[in-house]
Amino acid sequence: MKIHKAFIASFLAVACLTVSCTDSDSTNQSATNQAAETSPQTLKEAFEDDFYVGAALNYRQANGNAPQATEIIKEQFNTVSPENLLKWESVHPKPGIFNFEPADKYVALGQQNNMFVVGHTLVWHNQTPTWVFEDEQGNAVSKEVLLQRMQEHIDTVAGRYRGKINGWDVVNEALNDDGTLRQSKWLNIIGEEFLEKAFQFAHEAAPDAELYYNDYNMWKPEKRDGAIRIVRNLQNKGIKVDGIGMQGHWGLENPSIEQIEASIEAIAQAGVKVMITELDIDVLPNPSNRQGADIDATFEFDERYNLYTTGLPDSVQQKLTQRYTDIFDLFRKHSDKISRITFWGVTDNDSWLNDWPIKGRTSYPMLFDRNYQPKPAFNAVINTAAKKQQ
Repeated sequence: MKIHKAFIASFLAVACLTVSCTDSDSTNQSATNQAAETSPQTLKEAFEDDFYVGAALNYRQANGNAPQATEIIKEQFNTVSPENLLKWESVHPKPGIFNFEPADKYVALGQQNNMFVVGHTLVWHNQTPTWVFEDEQGNAVSKEVLLQRMQEHIDTVAGRYRGKINGWDVVNEALNDDGTLRQSKWLNIIGEEFLEKAFQFAHEAAPDAELYYNDYNMWKPEKRDGAIRIVRNLQNKGIKVDGIGMQGHWGLENPSIEQIEASIEAIAQAGVKVMITELDIDVLPNPSNRQGADIDATFEFDERYNLYTTGLPDSVQQKLTQRYTDIFDLFRKHSDKISRITFWGVTDNDSWLNDWPIKGRTSYPMLFDRNYQPKPAFNAVINTAAKKQQ
């Protein structure tokens, strides 16, 4: 697969026009060749002085059963996240039973390619088996029992990858959009202390790993401020928290660049790292008007929300390209605050947005299409990095 031919060709064409290169002008030709050799050709090269750039991997990609995607992953990215294989229901489906084979392969892939490996996620209200919260009679367990189960899970999972996984999403999506704590089973049984204990157990199991809080709709001031309160409360108790992940499940127009920027600045001012952890741009209409990214908020199939079944129109492709340009211009502006950008998937075919919020849609949110080829948005993102050299 030759991902960068179009980019290199376009670069050479522009360079030749700039220096009026001809076959007889060897000096200018040499300069052009040298410029082409030094020009960033991959995402990780383009932003190597700014932040990590990565993708979330599914089971097939982590297992090495998707060679075309694997080529993109190795070539383009210097950090990886697991889409589902390290969530509780996947890695710890039953009491005392752990399924580490997919996670082992995922971690090995990252290590073999010198990547910053992320673990996602240790404590979440979703994709956690019911048995975690109940006794054998189906009644809610006590606070002490649930804490013991949490500690066992974190010790076993995070402890297994101590020194191998570089950063953990310790707690995921614990807030409502108004900044209050979600009424999850973790909160209802343990109380707010579940946050403290999750980060405490994670630090004990993996003392060298960075520890994060991760959530969607962090562009909303109330939710952003709620996350900052969580972090400050934990730090005031001497508990390690290194960063806040802003999930980037955004649309073509919303949230605004100004809203995203305000949250980047506010989180940085709180003294922790900012990460864009789950970036994708949904080009399709959304029945919920993009108010959230809760996987439980699904709808019945409706053709009104599945407009581009045979391909993305050029006009929409241009809007997607401009949206990614504007977003990465913003990221570069704040590269002193942002440590990592992670796309939530590798190609359009892999994206969870094909099945959320409506199962069976044809979605186009990534930089690479269903044929594993770069879209115009890919070159546009690369070009935002090139601006720093001008």
